[in-house]
Amino acid sequence: MKEKVKKSCATLFLFFMMGILSVSTMYAQGGSSNVVNGIVLDSNGESIIGASVLVKGSATGTVTDLDGKFQLNAPANATLVISYIGYKAQEVAVAGQKNITIRLADDSELLSEVVVIGYGTVKKDDATGSVVAIKIDEKNKGLATSPQDLLGGKIAGVNVTSSGGRPGDGSTIRIRGGSSLSAKNDPLVIVDGVIMSNDLPGSSNFLSTVNPADIETFTVLKDASATAIYGSRASNGVILITTKKGTSGALKFSYNGNMSISTKRNSVDVMTGDEYRAYVADRFAYDSRKETVLGMLGTANTDWQDEIFKTALGTDHNLSVYGSVGKSVPFRASVGYTKQDGILETSSMDRVTGSLSLSPSLFDDHLKLNINAKGMYSKSRFADTGAVGSAVAFDPTQSVMDESSMWGGYFSWRDGDGLSSLATKNPVAILKMRNNRANVRNFIGNFQADYKLHFFPDLRFNLNLGIDVASTNGAEVKDPFNPTSFSLNDEQSGFRKNFENLKNNQLFEFYTQYLKDVESLKSKFDVMAGYSWQRYKKTSDEGQWYISKEDRKTSIGEVTPGRDYFDYKEYYLLSFFGRLNYTFNEKYLFTFTIRDDGSSRFASGNRWGIFPATAVAWKMKDEPFLKDVSVVSDAKLRLGWGKTGQQDLGDDRYYPSTPSYSTGAGKAYYPMGLNSDGSVNWVNVMRPSGYNADLKWETTATWNAGLDYGFLNNRINGSLDFYWRKTSDLLNLVAPVVAGTSAAEILPQNIGELTNRGVEFSINARPIVSRDFEWLVGFNVAYNKSKITKLTNAVEEDYVGDKLGSTGGDGGKEVQIYMTGYAPKTFYVYEQVYDDNGKPIEGVYVDRNGDGVVDEGDLYYYKKPAADVTMGFNSKWTYKNWDFGFNGRVSLGNYVYNSTEANSANLSLESLYSNSAFMSNKPTSALDTDYRSRQLLSDYYVQNASFLKIDNITLGYTFNNLKFAKLSSSSSARIFTTVQNAIVITKYKGLDPEVFDGIDYDLYPRPLVFMFGVNLNF
Repeated sequence: MKEKVKKSCATLFLFFMMGILSVSTMYAQGGSSNVVNGIVLDSNGESIIGASVLVKGSATGTVTDLDGKFQLNAPANATLVISYIGYKAQEVAVAGQKNITIRLADDSELLSEVVVIGYGTVKKDDATGSVVAIKIDEKNKGLATSPQDLLGGKIAGVNVTSSGGRPGDGSTIRIRGGSSLSAKNDPLVIVDGVIMSNDLPGSSNFLSTVNPADIETFTVLKDASATAIYGSRASNGVILITTKKGTSGALKFSYNGNMSISTKRNSVDVMTGDEYRAYVADRFAYDSRKETVLGMLGTANTDWQDEIFKTALGTDHNLSVYGSVGKSVPFRASVGYTKQDGILETSSMDRVTGSLSLSPSLFDDHLKLNINAKGMYSKSRFADTGAVGSAVAFDPTQSVMDESSMWGGYFSWRDGDGLSSLATKNPVAILKMRNNRANVRNFIGNFQADYKLHFFPDLRFNLNLGIDVASTNGAEVKDPFNPTSFSLNDEQSGFRKNFENLKNNQLFEFYTQYLKDVESLKSKFDVMAGYSWQRYKKTSDEGQWYISKEDRKTSIGEVTPGRDYFDYKEYYLLSFFGRLNYTFNEKYLFTFTIRDDGSSRFASGNRWGIFPATAVAWKMKDEPFLKDVSVVSDAKLRLGWGKTGQQDLGDDRYYPSTPSYSTGAGKAYYPMGLNSDGSVNWVNVMRPSGYNADLKWETTATWNAGLDYGFLNNRINGSLDFYWRKTSDLLNLVAPVVAGTSAAEILPQNIGELTNRGVEFSINARPIVSRDFEWLVGFNVAYNKSKITKLTNAVEEDYVGDKLGSTGGDGGKEVQIYMTGYAPKTFYVYEQVYDDNGKPIEGVYVDRNGDGVVDEGDLYYYKKPAADVTMGFNSKWTYKNWDFGFNGRVSLGNYVYNSTEANSANLSLESLYSNSAFMSNKPTSALDTDYRSRQLLSDYYVQNASFLKIDNITLGYTFNNLKFAKLSSSSSARIFTTVQNAIVITKYKGLDPEVFDGIDYDLYPRPLVFMFGVNLNF
């Protein structure tokens, strides 16, 4: 019966694979006279279908048939190499034999693979929580300038949204949606044991220190039973990044380099110069201002979006050397250089990274040391994204330059002899006349010692000392003639702002672990207990000076003082933690975790929080009813529950529970006597800030049930998870307080509850594995639903939640809301009424409450920015030396407010020609609605932004066994080409449907990138 099941599962696969191999196999066998017949069996004596049989050192080979048999021509002294996924490869000498029987041993590497978890490691097969580990596929990773670029679409329930197309831009990562409203929703990121803070002043990417070329694996802890060991800040999941380490043996070198060309994918469709002239002439044909308006139009046909966007070049180089010093000190050192120009003028990034890791093993492997150091120096220039909106609205009939203009020689709208303050500003001038730069130096490193007692090897101690330090300095200079800052007041026209920031985070952790295998009890014990101390320190020093026009005419020298600012922030986290892993009879697993966290951010009575977790797992595959079912190679059920905490309110809320004072600089002064010259001495006042001594930990409880599965020797494997998560005592930053009870009208308070529930499914398969051809495919899908279940401490039927999310532009309105019963940041808008042709009727909305008047009482809750369903998929084909692969994502049910369309929809004559003497262009979408005034709160602008994206497509070719002088006996080289952001399919009308938090306003568009590269190993 088992034989029939195996054959029925593999027949289609085998015929397809044999068809591919038949031509090359027959060709390779020609010219040999020794016919070898054989059969390949597994450890149970059953035939293996589709095993690869190769004559070592040649291209001759075949695969086994439905009975596990094979036949091929091979020299009498040849050696056969037999391999099949899920089994250990074996070499067999022919030695003149005509009939050979080969038995392959099971290779449990997939299940016994060690994955990193909190404070230790565990075999993948023994994990009880929702833990996913992925290794970086060097041949199918696309363009990656930051670690986040390697995660998108790879793991179910892990969504990575880049901030935009700016060089080196960071990404927002969400694991199973957000668990907080006002507090941070970022996952905890740990690099080689160093806990990272999620901010890096002067850089938009706090992980830019870590070169993606140095990363070995990502491990994501998703449920509370896996994350609770980290307690604080683990409510939103944990990402463990492990970098590459040295290996014993001779020195080896690796070089990866590429060059890239980036260009904008698309543009907002606006009227050309000719179209705009014709449209204006038609609209003002019967208006008394016709001649005046037509006289203001220029003769050019300027595509302002083409003027601010460019084709940008980039390059990336990484060199590493690894091996060992002597026999006991493996090491790896690397250096990388990245230069990337942005497609938006004046944006660029230069970055140098370096890393060193030492992993010596001493005293017969009883003492293992890990020393890691990573450094980064970057120089960035940031473009003003306000130019994107200006390029859409600026008059296309005008030229970029104007010789008579005092504003840098750029055309600018004038009001008499001066600049029109209300006019749209020249987008090229916005970019060219502003210089915003930052230099960042960052170092992260740690020393970790793991000692297994000589006299008691079941007990070991682990010490980890880590540091994350960064210094930033930079300057922003706005030319006093820059139209965005020009002022008739000579002393306040332009400005120069200098800033310096220092971040110094320190970590001390110590834990002890006891492991014991008691065979008489069929039990394994793994007990761990430890202590953690973390210090977060940050200083900011900023000064700003006005630059007068007179200074600008010569050089930026003497400036008029503006303001100075200095800030010092520091807080501590202390923790005690422990974990028990118990295994009975190799198939029943139990985990209990507890962590006691203390945060200096809270008052003494609420400073400590206890976060427990527990999980059980059952290896069904080891039970008698599945043990002999060869089709099933893995089946494990998991169930877990746990609590995690949150105390991170952001940089501006370090001590919301403690009385403090702030200065009234620039706002409030008090006269304190007279100066020596008789003038009044004005002193900044100090005023009390609001605080909440009762503030405490936000707590998230999670249930998770999962199934890990594998079929056909794990040729097909994956997992299925169901989860439910509830966050209580939400840290609400803007909760109102009773008048007169505090110095502030709003205070951070623990008010509200939020739930998340969802399903995740992933599958990975190797449909074809043969001598010459291999096909790998992966797919994951996740469904998540978030809902606010409580926002106040009292029952208020008429309560309307907190509004947020500005529509942008002049007179912007808040278009999102937090409201009980709905997802966070649900859109809060009017329901648009349409005519018989499906065209929206201007200003006509549904009277939802039926009171006969359309007002704020008719606003309703409509759609949300977060997707209902997300998917990730990847595939790679390898044929001989060729490889071809792609990665993609799907997002369903996410909606975006198209602020560009909403703010440009006004087609009244006054909006085309302002009495302040300027003209404004319009997107062609405005012609579809033909509004005479903006309708910012219409649900018409909340658009379906579901999408399918192919993030990258890569084609490569590898040259093997190359000789490089005396460096190595053999080496390899691979050349490849990649298209990044290759395909985007969506109904969304804006530049890009992928907008975190759902408001598309002055987005830096993600470019289309063509990359060419080479990898060398020698």
